Amino acid sequence: MTTEVTRTLARWVVGSKLADIPANVRHSGVCSFLNWMGCAVGGSQHETLDRAIAALAPFSGPGQATILGRNERFDVLHAALLNGISSHVFDFDDTHLKTIIHPAGPIASAVLALSEFMPVTGAELLHAFILGIEVECRIGNAVYPAHYDIGWHITGTAGVFGAAAAAGKLLGLDEQQMVWALGIAGTQSSGFREMFGTMCKSFHPGRAAQNGIASAMLAKQNFTSSNRVLEAPRGFAHVMSVKRDFNEITGELGKVWETALNSYKPFACGIVIHPSIDGCIQLRNEHNLKAEDIAKIDLVVDPLVLELTGKKTPQTGLEGKFSVYHSCAAAIIYGAAGEKEYADAVVRDQRIITLRDKVEAVAKDDIREDEAYLTVTLNDGRVLKKHVEHAIGSLERPMSEAQLVAKFDDLARETLPVAQADALRELCWKLETLKDASELARAAAK
Repeated sequence: MTTEVTRTLARWVVGSKLADIPANVRHSGVCSFLNWMGCAVGGSQHETLDRAIAALAPFSGPGQATILGRNERFDVLHAALLNGISSHVFDFDDTHLKTIIHPAGPIASAVLALSEFMPVTGAELLHAFILGIEVECRIGNAVYPAHYDIGWHITGTAGVFGAAAAAGKLLGLDEQQMVWALGIAGTQSSGFREMFGTMCKSFHPGRAAQNGIASAMLAKQNFTSSNRVLEAPRGFAHVMSVKRDFNEITGELGKVWETALNSYKPFACGIVIHPSIDGCIQLRNEHNLKAEDIAKIDLVVDPLVLELTGKKTPQTGLEGKFSVYHSCAAAIIYGAAGEKEYADAVVRDQRIITLRDKVEAVAKDDIREDEAYLTVTLNDGRVLKKHVEHAIGSLERPMSEAQLVAKFDDLARETLPVAQADALRELCWKLETLKDASELARAAAK
């Protein structure tokens, strides 16, 4: 059924009340926001952000909004862009596993920037944030995997819709204006998977946040667009995907919540590598493995692993995040795959390279994306095996809140003084009760 898909979605967003959202979904929203904030503050010192700020600072308008983890202030649109970049540059942010969308980046970057421009309570921000995730992920559900397989980076392409819906909710758009906001967002939908391993990958959620706000702002002034951006024959779903299911967008709205299906990464890299990393760390710890003991590491993985992360000779940290070979070597040598294990110097370290070259991977269609089989052959002839049925961080083996807090602390304390990072963490947990949501941004300024 393709009748009025866009309007049905817009009507639901406009009419939604926070009280209608179940407590567990609101809590998932808070966890997602906390995870996003840690990633954004932690990524704020990356050279990607330095270069973006250097390029765009001459063109920024008034200093309306905070660049998290830094002392610069930019206009709202540019702040959303830059915070979106920093939140995704480590590839450590949340993941909607059904679509591989990173939901928070486009949405949180938009609503937090707007909270410094207009009065927004924590409850209003949380409400808009959750609605934006729902819009983004439902649209993603409708076209995944065909849309992704073509080569679109779905966080950017679907994220702009979510950012527009969330911003529009805060701006108080009526139903027709929300329809237009989605249309304006849709005509700006973009992002190519070709950019993975470069600075442009994190540019996608940042641009989605920026364009989403602009879409809502334009719609607020009755700037028109098509009323059928999602379902029209020349609209988003037909142009950008060879298959689509519109029931994924409109079915059970307000009953099934994609926000509750969000997951968090224990490793700072492409999520399809996580089962292999998990297995390597388990074997390392169980057998006290050393890199020098290993003759060969054989992996059997889902085909998407080699498609997305098959870089055999990465030269930079960003490329390393898309190398299952580097990731396994780092997991054996360091027992971890956090941001530090994807520094440029680590990727180029000869000990890593030597072990990386001993990793072989084979793809099989009957392996799930969160599953892997590992065989480690040692120099003394022993053979060690590990089957990772579900990687840590999956819905079957989710990160605990304690692990989420530890991740936030590790990221935020690299940038902010410990006391400030801890205070920011507590503010995030109190998001729904804050009288002024912009307090979050101010607390994250350096």
